[in-house]
Amino acid sequence: MSVPDRSVGGRGIALLMVLWVITILMVIVFSFSALARTETNAALGFKEMLEKRNLAEAAVERAIMEIIYRKLKPKDVTTEVWRMDGTRYRIAIGDGHASIGITDESGKLDINMLTDASGILLKNLLVLRGVTEEQAYTIVDSLLDWKDSGDSDAHRLHGAETDYYMTLPLPYAAKNANFDTVEELLLVKGMTSDILFGDGKQKGIENLLTVHAKTNNININAAPRDLLAALPGMSPELADAVVAERQSRDTLLTAADLPVLFGEAYATAAPYLSMGESDTFTIESSGYKDREQAAYSIRATVVFSPDMGRYRYVYYKNPVTVVP
Repeated sequence: MSVPDRSVGGRGIALLMVLWVITILMVIVFSFSALARTETNAALGFKEMLEKRNLAEAAVERAIMEIIYRKLKPKDVTTEVWRMDGTRYRIAIGDGHASIGITDESGKLDINMLTDASGILLKNLLVLRGVTEEQAYTIVDSLLDWKDSGDSDAHRLHGAETDYYMTLPLPYAAKNANFDTVEELLLVKGMTSDILFGDGKQKGIENLLTVHAKTNNININAAPRDLLAALPGMSPELADAVVAERQSRDTLLTAADLPVLFGEAYATAAPYLSMGESDTFTIESSGYKDREQAAYSIRATVVFSPDMGRYRYVYYKNPVTVVP
């Protein structure tokens, strides 16, 4: 009778153990390789983001220089000045580039200065952005109730006061004071993030509003096209004509230009208009490297002293989504 060769079984077990060890080592190697690749991509992504952020910050400083130059430009210098109506300018910075837009805050709608009479501007703007008239009236009346200092329970026809806000799942009281930021509008009845910031299909109204203009009128020389279209008596076509006229000339529109430019709409729109330039500007800058779609953007609002010798930031958001 033959005796089984036990060495064969032992060699088989040893081979299986070696294969298992090799498999485990391969898994470990691939894991380390994937981790190293992930860390490398993360480092490269962070480096690119930091470079684009530096480009955007440099663009803000360039915009400040352009504002000062516009205000103090000697009459015998022919170098073109930048417009303060949100026109985008593209500049090269090192091996990257940036897009910059500057808007005079007096060309926006100051929500702290709204009254029952001028609330029509916000109502028209909301309707033009696809909000129903009922909801638009609710937002306007609720905004006015939010910032007034009257009875905390008495509200306008479509508005709301503390008694309404205290019934919400997370209750809070009406402020009964001015807004500190435009984003504070999200606390007001009827306002939504889609209306304020946009929903991907329809642009929001955030960029058309301000708390820094300190005026109840809209500066015809700086107002964006969509806000011009919201003026009583205006039409989208007339708003386009105003923007085209501004861009075709080197000087600001004056009171004498408006009756000719507005035609029959002048009498209705005039009470809501101003002109000239203020001392407060919002800068929107975007820094780019290789990919045009991937930008790092900053929005800053700057107030200048009367002699342009000093300035201070009153708003700085970093990063932010900038709508061209």
